[in-house]
Amino acid sequence: MTDLTANPPPDPEAERWNYRPDGPVALNPLFSWPPRPAAVLAWYRGAWLQLTSLTLCMALAVIAYAVFLPPLEEMRSFAPGWMLTVWLLNMGAQTLVAGSLHWWLYIRKSQGLHKKFDGRDLTRDNGVFTFRNQVWDNIWWTLGSAMSVATVYQWGIWWAMANGYVPVVTWAAAPVWCVVWMAFIPMWSGLHFYWVHRLSHHPKLYRHVHAVHHRNINIGPWSGISNHWYENLLYFSTYFIHLVVPSHPLHLMFHIYFQQVSPVLSHSGFEKVKAGEAEALKAGDFFHQLHHRYFECNYGTSEIPFDKWFGTYHDGSAAATERTRAFKKQMYTR
Repeated sequence: MTDLTANPPPDPEAERWNYRPDGPVALNPLFSWPPRPAAVLAWYRGAWLQLTSLTLCMALAVIAYAVFLPPLEEMRSFAPGWMLTVWLLNMGAQTLVAGSLHWWLYIRKSQGLHKKFDGRDLTRDNGVFTFRNQVWDNIWWTLGSAMSVATVYQWGIWWAMANGYVPVVTWAAAPVWCVVWMAFIPMWSGLHFYWVHRLSHHPKLYRHVHAVHHRNINIGPWSGISNHWYENLLYFSTYFIHLVVPSHPLHLMFHIYFQQVSPVLSHSGFEKVKAGEAEALKAGDFFHQLHHRYFECNYGTSEIPFDKWFGTYHDGSAAATERTRAFKKQMYTR
C-alpha cells in the first residue's frame, strides 16, 4: 500500500509557478465565522504596521497634502495653477513608484527570481501590445489613459469640496470619524472594485475594453492600472464616494494613491521586494496574480471575500483551476 503522506503526489498547480505561497490564498479573517480576533489583529497589524501598499500610499498622501497640495480656497475656480499641480502629483507618484520598482526588479534584476510568481520575463516584440512591447504599452495606458481620467475626476471633486457643494470635515472637529473613514477607504475601494471589475468581464465589455488590461498575463509594476479609457471611467468612479461621505482632503489624497499606486505593488509580480538580504516590502498579491492567469476568478480583493461568497474564489489549488476553467467555458459559450 502506497504511503501518500510520506510521498504526496505532485501538485500540478505548484508546477505552473516559479514561486507560490504555501497553503490556500489568504482572505481577511474579519469575515470568518466563528470570530478569530487574534487572526484579525495579525491581518491588520501586517497591513498597517509594516511597509506595505497601505503604508506607502499613506506616506505619499501625507507628503502630497502637507507639502504640495494647494489649499482648498485656491480650488474654488478652475485655474491652471492648482489643476497642473494635481496632475503632476498623479504623474509623479505613479512614475516614481512604478518606475523604481520596474528598474529594481526587471532592469537591475536585484533579486533575480526570488519570490517571483511567474518565472517568465515581460514580453517584447509582440504585436498584441501597443508599440509591440509590454512595458511601453503599459506606460502608455497608465500615464496616458489612467492618469488623464483620474485627474479630471479629481479636479471636479476638489472644486466641489472647495465650494462647499459636498460635506468636508476637519480632524479637529471630528477626529474619531476621520480615523474610522480612513480605515474604511480600502474596504470601500475593494467593494467598488469587485462590482466594476465583474462588470468588465461581461463578454462584450471584456472583448472591447477590459482585454487591454488582460494582455498582461505575466504582470509587472506598470501593468497595475494599464486600462482602456472606458474602463478607467468606471474604475476611478470610486472617488465619487467623497461627494457623499464627509471627508477631509487627506482622505481623498489617501484614496487617490491607494487606487492608483497600490496596484503597482500588487501587479509587481513578486510577493516581496528585497533590500540586500532582507525582505523590505510586501508587494505582489498572489490572489490577483491568479486572476491574471485564469481570468474568471478572484475579481475582487482579499480584503472583502466577495469571490468566496459568489463562488469565484481561486485558492491556488489545482481543483480551483479546473473549476475556474469550467466556469470560463460556460461564460463564453452561453
